[in-house]
Amino acid sequence: MSDVALTSPATQPVGAGSEPSFDDLGLPQALLDAVTGLGFTTPTPIQTAAIPALLSGRDLVGVAQTGTGKTAAFGLPLLAAVDPQLAAVQALVLTPTRELAIQVSDAVASFVPSGAGVKVLPIYGGASFVPQLRGLERGAQVVVGTPGRVIDLLERGSLDLDALRYLVLDEADEMLRMGFAEDVDVILAKTPATKQVALFSATMPPPIRKVAETHLRNPEEIAVARQATPIAAVTQTYAIVPYRNKAEALSRVLATSDADAAIVFVRTRETAEEVGTALASRGINAASISGDVAQRERERIVERLRSGALDVLVATDVAARGLDVERIGLVVNFDVPREVETYVHRIGRTGRAGRTGNALTFLTPKEKPRLRTIERVTGSRLVEATIPTNAEVAAHRTGAALATAHARLGAGDVSAHRERLVAHVAELGVDPLDVAAALLALAVGDDGAPAGDDLALPAHDGDRQRGFDGDRGRERGGRRGGGDGEKYRIAVGHRDGVSPQAIVGAITGEGGLRGADIGKIDIFPSFSLVEIPGGVSPDVARRIGAAKVAGRPLRIRLDDGPPNRGHRSGGGQRDARGPRDSRRPSRAY
Repeated sequence: MSDVALTSPATQPVGAGSEPSFDDLGLPQALLDAVTGLGFTTPTPIQTAAIPALLSGRDLVGVAQTGTGKTAAFGLPLLAAVDPQLAAVQALVLTPTRELAIQVSDAVASFVPSGAGVKVLPIYGGASFVPQLRGLERGAQVVVGTPGRVIDLLERGSLDLDALRYLVLDEADEMLRMGFAEDVDVILAKTPATKQVALFSATMPPPIRKVAETHLRNPEEIAVARQATPIAAVTQTYAIVPYRNKAEALSRVLATSDADAAIVFVRTRETAEEVGTALASRGINAASISGDVAQRERERIVERLRSGALDVLVATDVAARGLDVERIGLVVNFDVPREVETYVHRIGRTGRAGRTGNALTFLTPKEKPRLRTIERVTGSRLVEATIPTNAEVAAHRTGAALATAHARLGAGDVSAHRERLVAHVAELGVDPLDVAAALLALAVGDDGAPAGDDLALPAHDGDRQRGFDGDRGRERGGRRGGGDGEKYRIAVGHRDGVSPQAIVGAITGEGGLRGADIGKIDIFPSFSLVEIPGGVSPDVARRIGAAKVAGRPLRIRLDDGPPNRGHRSGGGQRDARGPRDSRRPSRAY
């Protein structure tokens, strides 16, 4: 990414002697009180330059990367322009992704002064229209949305922009890269000519410059130079891993890591859920967060990570913004980031507070050229890492179990257990070392089943496939589908807001099973299908059936297939009512 020098000397009140303060930016007192109440004291360079310009009514072009504080840079002047007494959309922020729409909406809402009554509404695709329509009907004054959903609501006549005073294009270069250029033009054409426009972009290629020239009036132009993040304390490595092998490779890395905690970075919400489920199925204490996770739930998960109740967090870049947990010793880039700045921001989550950290980046064979870009821009050399073998994973787990056993010897009397062991070996006539070895094997999850073949790395076939551990006949998350085990039906589905992690947690928690005992999960709107290769006993099924997910009991039972309503009768005619259950899941795991 090239630096873009757009800064006008007139808009550079940064670094001119004393450190700037929010008091110096001209914010209304109510907004200033709200900002200081959130704990903000010193504005970032982009805030120092952009806020006064926007408060003066000027259009603005800002060049700034993610993490520079640009949301407050446009969000605070935006709120200053909104009339709380007018129940109409007065400000619109366009973002390229739903995750960013939710993040920006939450941030802007947090700036609203207490009692001001300004309503901020996120709108984005992939979600029900109903709550978004209801929010507009209730008089939302600030809308943060993705271009596609904004156009949908405009075409429905549900979104009225006649009263619009303020429009922001956030991450404009990303919007154009994702193919939203025409949508942006359509939306801007439906807005009043008198509106104020702010455009923020990490880069300023010709297409973005053209948008600015077409839709902005004599804009103030500012730029914030790339901020270097200290990464000297972070050991940076990479591994060439075909996409289909990533989940297995990740689980082995985590299983042999000595880090207190780890963050795994992915690009999308869907991948976050898939990877979180894949790790849980392998018995790893992991959770996932994305922009769709409610703020309260996000805070709960992060607190679990901070306290040691959670070991691995799978996160999108948007969801991990502002995350600061000292015990993180490992960062894994499951998906290589598109921008080098994002890479630096990610690995900066470790190696903090005087500690050292490790960062590992997975690249598919076709992505290897991106390694050179990262090395060139960061000035760092990444060393190639080797993915641990099954034998190395087993050895690491055995060593950890023996260390735990040694600690237990020093923690208190074990004579009662020793007596039981002596009696057992005397009764059966077995070698006590064999018994100890068997107990050790069980302690590390070795039940005697073959460990399977080691990964063939690097490999070039199939590296772009979406199945983590095989071809499309094998399910995401590394679990086999295709009828390899008993299939059970549970009475919760997407309508209940259920997640695969919640299903796995309920079944393992109540049924005494391991995550590895659970196979393919298909989630339908009103129910889900779960494969358990070994099946469950009636007693275990009773306990699982009483467990609740999303407030509803699972009521687990053997699945007998879709209702036989859509078959052809003897006369060759299809039942007029059609099949009740098409068996096409909302999502498969």
